[in-house]
Amino acid sequence: MPFLKSLLFSLTIALALPGSVTAQAVDPEVQQATPDQATTTLEDILRRQEGLSSSDTPARRTLVGEEADPSAGADGPLGTLGGSSDADLWRAFRFDEREITTQARGPASNVIMQDGGQWWLELREGPVLHWGGYLLLGTLALLALFYFVKGRIEIDGQKTGRRIERFTGIERFGHWLIAGSFIILGITGLITLMGREFLIPILGLNLFSDIAIASKWLHNNVAWAFMLGLVMVFVMWVAHNIPDKTDIKWIAKGGGLLIKGHPPAKKFNAGQKMIFWVVVLFGASVSASGLALLFPFQITLFEPTFEHLNSWGVPSLFGMEAFPTDLEPQEEMQFAQLWHAIVAFVMMAVILAHIYIGSIGMEGAFDAMGSGQVEEQWAREHHSIWAEKKLAKGEVKQPEGSTAPAE
Repeated sequence: MPFLKSLLFSLTIALALPGSVTAQAVDPEVQQATPDQATTTLEDILRRQEGLSSSDTPARRTLVGEEADPSAGADGPLGTLGGSSDADLWRAFRFDEREITTQARGPASNVIMQDGGQWWLELREGPVLHWGGYLLLGTLALLALFYFVKGRIEIDGQKTGRRIERFTGIERFGHWLIAGSFIILGITGLITLMGREFLIPILGLNLFSDIAIASKWLHNNVAWAFMLGLVMVFVMWVAHNIPDKTDIKWIAKGGGLLIKGHPPAKKFNAGQKMIFWVVVLFGASVSASGLALLFPFQITLFEPTFEHLNSWGVPSLFGMEAFPTDLEPQEEMQFAQLWHAIVAFVMMAVILAHIYIGSIGMEGAFDAMGSGQVEEQWAREHHSIWAEKKLAKGEVKQPEGSTAPAE
């Protein structure tokens, strides 16, 4: 047995030696790009991103394998690749120097490597991430400053103890469905966008991987609840959110937030109407871009949108070139992801202000979506027109244990 093991070991070494010796004999210039070659590669990438043709230089031809040893065949040191290494083939493929086919057949299979995605990556990890973060932090800072200066908005008059139904059960369900799902979507979206930069250094790769996978699953599936809630609140409240002349008076007085006194308002005041339309319009837009990301080969948004904008002459109004109208699915997803993130950041900033007013910012406001019943005096001060109609119909609930008629 010792002899047999020695023999097998010797045979293994003998078989391995020719390959090792041959590998050492390969010209190092073929296996490793020189600085000039690396520079040429970078220049070619930059030129292609600008829509320019790449330069035709010896270093460039070496990179794509055209000047490798043509005598290297299937039995050569690089095996079945002949005179080109894997890196050479991929470079040639990137620069469209060789016709390479794959067995992949399906949507977007004609695009395997996309140099043009670099602009998207830089925009996503640069301005979108950082300015979006500044927007949220700035909103929180302004709300904290407002609370420090103004304090909580209290009920001015004497509380009556009588309650008026502000929202029904189905209305509150639709509100909390859209609110709860939006909070989950916002948190998981921020994890997806900012996690690599801010969470990996704190949590490590393994823990962040688990969190990112869970976030992606939650984001994709909770989105359906958000869209359902969006439809519900639109159907239930759109009739109450049509702008009218009372909104002008409300805005002129700053909604009573900056000056003494409360301007008259119907069921929704001008501020709530603005939040409603931001949520509905921006919510519909973020839902559309989200669906395009979930179904990238069935839903295309930006190609037809760009065609319409070009036909209307929008780019020329800003001194821009015409928008691209022949987009691959990968490009559609890149535009959709950027739009999805930008719109979501704006919505989050608006919702932060809404959460502030509906919680610690105003006394009695949370009851509207909590129990659905609000203090009569609160209703008189903040929604006087609506409150008068409710009181005229006798729709007021007396305090428990009281039999006195409503005023």
